[in-house]
Amino acid sequence: MVYPGTVVLVGPMGAGKSTIGRALADALGVAFHDTDSLIEERSGATIAWIFDVEGEQGFRDRETAIIRELAGARAAVVATGGGAVLREENRRLLAAMGRVVYLETSVRQQLARTRRDRKRPLLRTGDREAVLGALLAERDPLYREVADLVVRTDGRGARAVVREILDFLGVRDD
Repeated sequence: MVYPGTVVLVGPMGAGKSTIGRALADALGVAFHDTDSLIEERSGATIAWIFDVEGEQGFRDRETAIIRELAGARAAVVATGGGAVLREENRRLLAAMGRVVYLETSVRQQLARTRRDRKRPLLRTGDREAVLGALLAERDPLYREVADLVVRTDGRGARAVVREILDFLGVRDD
């Protein structure tokens, strides 16, 4: 079975978008696209390097270009970066792509999942908990604005989250 639509995953860093996205794509029999990975592949540079050299604005421009490109994708799961929803154009494109699922998670869970990660530019300085809290306060309303479904991921494995999304999509998990 191949799911005919596109599912877009949004949410903060550490919510499990990449892990859940791969598992969901497998369950649906569709392609998986991770916008952050595509940006790194196309640019030949890490996101941290892009932030350092081009700033957040340069990174966001690259992110929007990838989202525009993926807007034409059919039968896919797309995992976005945590800040993809900051631009109105991106929110509009993501909503038009298909069903949007907000993978909601707590700051505590984000801290646990990103504690060893040194590649995330926005977490390289300052109090990580304060940074994550501020990002979530700013972005949570935007995730909710674009979402067709909100799924809490705290303390849950990828299989349980995928099952909930499949139920929402009306797809049997055989």
